[in-house]
Amino acid sequence: MMTTVAPLVIVEDVTKVYHPGEPDEVRAVRGVSMEVAPGEVLVLEGPSGSGKTSLLTVIGCMSRPTSGQVSIADRRVSRLSETALTAVRRSTFGFIFQHLHLIPNLSVEDNVMVPLVPTGMSAAERRRRVDRVLKAMRIDHRRAVQAGRISGGEQQRTAIARALVNEPTVIIADEPTAHLDSDLSADFLGILDDLNASGTTIVMATHDPRVMEHSVVNRRLAMSDGRIVGAVSS
Repeated sequence: MMTTVAPLVIVEDVTKVYHPGEPDEVRAVRGVSMEVAPGEVLVLEGPSGSGKTSLLTVIGCMSRPTSGQVSIADRRVSRLSETALTAVRRSTFGFIFQHLHLIPNLSVEDNVMVPLVPTGMSAAERRRRVDRVLKAMRIDHRRAVQAGRISGGEQQRTAIARALVNEPTVIIADEPTAHLDSDLSADFLGILDDLNASGTTIVMATHDPRVMEHSVVNRRLAMSDGRIVGAVSS
């Protein structure tokens, strides 16, 4: 008998408006509905200004929709208190940004540990998790070096380790290869393969053909003017 897996993420008629009612109002997301299955690698593609980043921030609980609803693992999250929403974000998501947002004068190890500091986790457990992801990303030999003194590829691995340290269910990645050369992009896509093989769900925004056409991607959705305009054939 066939079984249907429930979606991990459900987006229902979501809009995102910045500065509503003001002269500089921007309607970044316009009535988007979509689902993400557990373990799926989904790419949102489209030109700059199409709404990809804004939709990612709503899915990842970094911002609230102006209207509509987002559900994570059958829990409606868009109207939760700020404290509850923060708890969902910390326990569910890891984030890889276009600009890595590392703290240059902190060590690699300390940068990776940053997401664990507010959790109240024991020091021993924090060290265990940091050790695990530094080794997984092959950056543990640079753990004591300031992030501002390592190579671009090492910084990328540090940022990915930081995204993984809270053992997230979903990775949100916004233009993750925008500043990487071909070799580093290939490394990043190899890391995505490994993450997906371990069951991690990945939602990415990109207009990089190297990412969009990679075999790890299960589904591609095109965005334009804040709307999803259709699925894209691989």
